[in-house]
Amino acid sequence: MTPTAAPAPAPAPASPLPFVPVTLDIGVDGMTCASCVSRVERALSKVPGVELASVNLATESARIRFIGDADTDIRLRRAIRDAGYEPRADDSLLTIAKPSAWAGFGPVAWGLALSLTLVTPMLLVLAPDSLSALWGGAMMLPAWLQCLLASPVQFWLGARFYKAGWHALRASSGNMDLLVAIGTSAAWGLSVWLWLSAMPGAMLHLYFESSAMVITLVLLGKWLETRAKRQTTEAIRALHALRPEVAHVIGPDGETDLPAGEVLTGDQLAVRPGERFPADGCLSDGRTLVDESMLTGESLPVAKDIGDRVTGGSINGDSRVVMRVDAVGRQTVLAHIIRLVEDAQAAKAPIQRLVDRVSAVFVPVVLALALLTLLGGWLSGHTMEIALIHAVAVLVIACPCALGLATPTAIMAGTGVAAQHGILIKDALALELAHRVDTVAFDKTGTLTVGQPRLTGLYLGNDDDAKLWPDTEVLRWVAALQQGSEHPLAKAVLVAAQARGVQIQVANKIEAVPGRGTQGEISGQICRVGSLRWMQELGVPLAPWLARAEPLQHAGATLSAFASEGPMGMRVHALLAFGDEPKPGARQALADLRARGIRLRMISGDNPGAAEAMATRLGLQSAHGEVQANVLPADKVALIQDLRQGGHVVAMVGDGINDAPALAAADVGMAMGTGTDVAMHAAAVTLMRGDPALVSAALDISARTVAKIRQNLFWAFAYNVAGIPLAALGYLNPVVAGAAMALSSVSVMANALLLKRWKP
Repeated sequence: MTPTAAPAPAPAPASPLPFVPVTLDIGVDGMTCASCVSRVERALSKVPGVELASVNLATESARIRFIGDADTDIRLRRAIRDAGYEPRADDSLLTIAKPSAWAGFGPVAWGLALSLTLVTPMLLVLAPDSLSALWGGAMMLPAWLQCLLASPVQFWLGARFYKAGWHALRASSGNMDLLVAIGTSAAWGLSVWLWLSAMPGAMLHLYFESSAMVITLVLLGKWLETRAKRQTTEAIRALHALRPEVAHVIGPDGETDLPAGEVLTGDQLAVRPGERFPADGCLSDGRTLVDESMLTGESLPVAKDIGDRVTGGSINGDSRVVMRVDAVGRQTVLAHIIRLVEDAQAAKAPIQRLVDRVSAVFVPVVLALALLTLLGGWLSGHTMEIALIHAVAVLVIACPCALGLATPTAIMAGTGVAAQHGILIKDALALELAHRVDTVAFDKTGTLTVGQPRLTGLYLGNDDDAKLWPDTEVLRWVAALQQGSEHPLAKAVLVAAQARGVQIQVANKIEAVPGRGTQGEISGQICRVGSLRWMQELGVPLAPWLARAEPLQHAGATLSAFASEGPMGMRVHALLAFGDEPKPGARQALADLRARGIRLRMISGDNPGAAEAMATRLGLQSAHGEVQANVLPADKVALIQDLRQGGHVVAMVGDGINDAPALAAADVGMAMGTGTDVAMHAAAVTLMRGDPALVSAALDISARTVAKIRQNLFWAFAYNVAGIPLAALGYLNPVVAGAAMALSSVSVMANALLLKRWKP
């Protein structure tokens, strides 16, 4: 995004369903400070049907959630215009070419040329005698020429301040533009009055240069601010740039080049070496290496074979391949990533809402202080001329630009650089809260382990079972129950069946029982496959199997039992043993978190033996309560809630459907991007690489971003707290006040941009 662009909106449907909230993003031109933000939010909130209106000064956009009809969009835009600002007709401006670094500098250049012409003779007067002699002594410009130079700056370049200030007055509000318009008009008007009322030949002390330089400095500050905003949105712009413009569609007549936006689901696309994949899909021909660093932050290419998934925007290696398109447009992974980052950058952190409340009363307070400065200076014996100049300095230095930029610029920079390294932060609340996390709870399978367990053993019962149920027959029936399941153990069964060439039986009435297993009907028989605990709950006799199960569990195997309904009731026919491996780097990632003073928990649905065996390999200490076994999905939520009630700020890290409730219950939910969509929707943070090391990185970028927010707010308030008294006492003239005000905004932006240097 650029400062002249808003996040690409979710287009409001032509006729939303009644009582269904719709979210819309609208770009807003003309906002200059935190007071403008408050004014636009108030105007939008008054539109019937609006539930929430959040305005972001850094992105110059408004996000509105409303219940309404097709005309509500028009009413919202009209409300923005009535408040004195301009809604943009096209909010999807991120697709345009990046503007020049000098874009918008024209008004600033004119202001500098006219203002410096006014200021230079004054500087020469103040220069040493030897230097001023070179210029023939004092060269003060005549009053009429000063007026001629200052007036275009005041009323042409400064017209934007009058326009916006007038709209603010009409709305019974105030903003930065009003302060600048009043202050510079006072200086210009005082100069005209002194000039016209002076005796012929009198030496005049005019303030035309003050009014001109203040406007020029404010324009320069806003231009520098705009340039800095472009840098805070580089992450989003870079993501948009990943979309290729052309796709090679394979049809009956061979390859045809079409715009990537016209690709349809099911199309076959040819992707040449070095090109980006135009959409999401899977390879249907060829093998290659794919650079997915845009998605995961991982620089090493990933090998892809026929049937493997590829993501739109990733880069093909050195082989021509053919892919089948599965998702296009807003359904692609890249579009989802862009929406997540845009949502985070558009959202407001809780601390920003406090700043907005302060800024809502800031301008009226400043106007009152300026009036007190004027009256106080005059009553204390100063001339009205001097008192007025002091009041002008108060008005100029107190402009609350930096207050409005302090938080959103840091959030934009933080979420942007995090996304570049594979950490997608959904909302500003999670970003602000994550640095306070003192306890991290991990799901085991798929989070700390590879999550692709192998079937390591299939154990039958007595000789009768071996005759009736040979291992291939058991595998055939178990695989029938597991078809379509996303559970890692189910996938391991299906992989083993495929490897052995087993023809899978047909099952009916398949039902997944969360945290326990799967049941269904095969050839008229009710069959179940699941945990030993589930079998115990169902009253299935397990005594003959315990002697076999105990050593397997102590060795770290995860066990499932296969049972079917017979004349004597439900009976177990086989035990299935599964093994998993820790993720590379998981042990080090946990050690890094412990070094940060973070308490660790591993939560697993496995039996205690399997859980503790894996915990030992990961460096976790079950004796210190770091391992929780035999935990059902509902129990995970209870564990998270217990930790929170104990005064801990908890992050939950998971990847599966059964982790979703716990992810939602935690203070900060972190989902592995290699996991299920349900988990990612429930979590506030998505770790696209599925690497546990990114957990520590997410906590770190949160801490650094919050530190920048606090630093920015400190400097924003410090400029005003120190500057207003100095201006009121006459230690700052309007020109210096204008420079300080511009510097405050630029320094806040520059400080936020330091986050772009962050690396995990």
